[in-house]
Amino acid sequence: MNEIIDMTQLEASAGGLWIKLSQIVQDPLFWLQFAVIAAVFVLARWLLTPLLKRTLQRLADSCTRVPSFRRPLAALSEVANPIAWLTLQWIAIAVLKHFKWPSGASTIVASLLTAWLLIRLASLLVANAALARVIAIAAWSIAALSIFGLLEPLASLLDDWAINIGQVRISPLTVVKAAFSLWLSLWLANGLATLVERKLDRAHTVAPTMRVLAAKLTRITLIGAAFLIGLSAVGIDLTALAVFGGALGVGLGFGLQKIFSNLVSGVILLMDRSIKPGDVISVGNTFGWINHLGARYASVITRDGIEHLIPNEELITTRVENWSYSDNLVRLRVPIGISYHSDPRLAMKLCIEAAEMVPRVQLKPEPRCQLIRFGDSSVDLELRVWIDDPSNGRANVISEVLLGVWDRFHEHGIEIPFPQRDMHVRSLLGANDLQALATALRSAQAPGGVA
Repeated sequence: MNEIIDMTQLEASAGGLWIKLSQIVQDPLFWLQFAVIAAVFVLARWLLTPLLKRTLQRLADSCTRVPSFRRPLAALSEVANPIAWLTLQWIAIAVLKHFKWPSGASTIVASLLTAWLLIRLASLLVANAALARVIAIAAWSIAALSIFGLLEPLASLLDDWAINIGQVRISPLTVVKAAFSLWLSLWLANGLATLVERKLDRAHTVAPTMRVLAAKLTRITLIGAAFLIGLSAVGIDLTALAVFGGALGVGLGFGLQKIFSNLVSGVILLMDRSIKPGDVISVGNTFGWINHLGARYASVITRDGIEHLIPNEELITTRVENWSYSDNLVRLRVPIGISYHSDPRLAMKLCIEAAEMVPRVQLKPEPRCQLIRFGDSSVDLELRVWIDDPSNGRANVISEVLLGVWDRFHEHGIEIPFPQRDMHVRSLLGANDLQALATALRSAQAPGGVA
């Protein structure tokens, strides 16, 4: 057994380790690290954490309408103490390294705290359990590598496994950095674009079409800038991608022709202000008001509550009736028929009175009633009224007007006719046959007669 394990060498190694630990424990700088860790924790807990928590909570409250910002800020406010402690801990490590004092214990505490903080944020922000588990494993792995001093060698190894595509150098480390940079920059761009849109929605002095156009252009600009910044942050030369991007753009242009046509049509609609949110339009068999103008389509809601997504190109190339383009005044035509035994002048007066009693009918321009024609069974009138809120519907106004006309016609004896026809029978029947037919008809009309 002694031949397999050299007890003398083992005792010498253990003794050397004990001596080294004794020297470390007796070194005042070793205990200085623990004093620094304790001081940093107390300072972060009682001084920095309340200030940071109030600031994050105030920012979260101000971003109520921007969920992509509000949720992360609310999550950060819940872990304000670890964030403050970690921030001061890294500052303390930098100070210790500046004075060339030992900082191993402080680095271990900072690494473990960083891993715990990432896992906590992942559990608060990531709804997918599998993704949260991957983030937790990655965080603990990075912390372990940092504690044992293997993080920088591993990063160098990943950077060495690189391939060159033209003038672009791609390595696993570059891919990881690019993915993280793109995610962070696109998240910031999307949040800022949403914040700008909310601000523009409350700017009532700006025309609705200009608000939508400015919001769309801002979002496109921010996302494009975020993409370029994300690639530049990891050292990718964007000029090397110019040729590839041009070829890709030509291919996408042919393959996505309709989509780009709708995008350009949407910009044109916003610039010429032909339609805007809130307008009442009629396209084909669709009648409703515009709820939203998107980059590819316009959302039109009918009175039935059905939302139609009409491509922007169709609004450019087809005939569109905009009931509120220059103003909201719309004239409604209500056909009314009376019998030939009724006074048409009195009926016209009653129709105007009924229209004037409906709240939504405008008095200027005033309602008018015209005699249109002498029909087969009635004298045809047409009542013309104006409304200034077509988005609230037309049929309900016409219904109220007709109910008022009905009540007034019954009060004044104005008859509303129904279609009537006179039938003349001519045949080759003889006189006896005609007399028999007349007798049969009279017996059928008599009480108790059988048809």
